[in-house]
Parts: sequence; C-alpha cells; structure tokens
Amino acid sequence: MRVGGGAGILGVIVTLAIVLLGGGSGSSILGEVTDPFGAAVGTPAGGEIPAGQDPDRDLRDFSAYVFSSAQRAWQDVFEQQGRPYMRAKLVLYSRGVNTACGSATSAAGPFYCPGDQRVYLDLSFYREMAQQLGASGDFAWAYVIAHEVGHHVQRQAGTEAKVRALQREQPSEANTLSVRLELQADCYAGVWAHGVQRDLETGDAEEALGAASAVGDDRLQRAATGSVNPDSFTHGTSEQRVRWFSTGQRSGEPADCDTFAAG
Repeated sequence: MRVGGGAGILGVIVTLAIVLLGGGSGSSILGEVTDPFGAAVGTPAGGEIPAGQDPDRDLRDFSAYVFSSAQRAWQDVFEQQGRPYMRAKLVLYSRGVNTACGSATSAAGPFYCPGDQRVYLDLSFYREMAQQLGASGDFAWAYVIAHEVGHHVQRQAGTEAKVRALQREQPSEANTLSVRLELQADCYAGVWAHGVQRDLETGDAEEALGAASAVGDDRLQRAATGSVNPDSFTHGTSEQRVRWFSTGQRSGEPADCDTFAAG
C-alpha cells in the first residue's frame, strides 16, 4: 500500500467482547467522504486540481481507500452475524472542525466522534507522525485510520456506550477502562490488517507497529515531560499497543480482541 482510539468493573466488561468473524470485498467509497477543504480541492470551474498543484490529493485518496476497506470488512463481519451495521463517515478537515462531540483543532489528532459516527482526520497529522513521532510510512497512517474505525465498531456493538456508563459510575476506573477500550481498537485495526495482508509490501507491517509504539502513553509522556505517570494513561503503553495490534493482525479474529478480560 502506497500513497501514489478495578477487577470487579473489568469483570463486567468481559461480556462486551465482540465474537465475530472477519471478511471483506471491494467497492466504491463515493458518498462516504466529506472534505470541507473547499476551494483547495477543486478549480474555480469545478474540476479537480492537478496532482502537482494539490500535494495532499494522493493522501486523501489513500485515506478514503483505507477507510472504505475497513468499513467493508466490518460490515461483512456484522452481516455474517445477522447484525445491522451502520457505516461511519470520514471527514477530512484543516486546522479546525465542529463535531457532535464539540469543536476540535488539528492538535487533537485523528479521532472518532460517537455522537455523529464520523472519523475526523487532519491530514497534517500524517506529516507530524513522521517528523515529530518518528512513525513514517503509508501503513503507519493506515493503522491510525483503522484504529478509529475500530472505535466505530465498538459504537455499533454497544461496547463504547457501556464503557462510558461504567466510567461515570466508577470514576476511579475511568482511565483503566479507557486504556482497554483503546487497546481493543488497536486490536481491531490489526484484524483489518490481517485481511489485507496480500496487498502489503515489504515493510508495511513494521510501519504499523512503529506507529503503534510511537503513540504509547509512556513514550508520549516521556517525550513531553521527561517522566511517566501510569495513573494518567488513557491509551496504553507502547508495548501494549504493539502487542494488541499484533494480536489482531496475527489471528484476524475479533474474538481475540477481548482486552477487558486480559490481565
């Protein structure tokens, strides 16, 4: 592929694991992408800007491709279970955006909003990953997108709503539950990666693992402050994120992504 998110409480969550089988097929992404770049995406006459004058065009196309691929795979999974799946939508934005979850700037990084069931991407994060986080490559970016789609899967399955309810009931467990939710989304990203392995080039898998490691709470905190505070983790350590992505990629089975039952 190339460019051309206490023991007792956690016990309750075990029942939230999605036991599904994978799948996927090919189709168009038309109608799924909202791109509010305005004039930056087209000419005054309404045509497309030549690729040479639109440096993000290939990245937008690649983002839409990965997003659509992950959506198709999870729709197949749900259909095999006889369960409805409402597709998320992809929003590409620049600098800032208003969402059902509130306003956000590019500093927020890629995110999923359960309120409007949209994945939000500021394409500048692609360059930030390479330049500031040391996580370069197209499949590193694909991992990020597939992780956010994983949050939509959690929303569709009801996992996300139940976790949020438990966080409100037991605020002392909020961060622990958040970490497990995020690691499950990492694992779901790996499940998608398993399904597209035939399309990967040498080094692609390593790019995804590098990205998972780069966004670990411990690594980000150490880089920002010089110290690490595990009690404030919300996404998991670099080792955990790599391990859960690898779990999904290795087996391709969503049932193996039960981060809530893990020690």
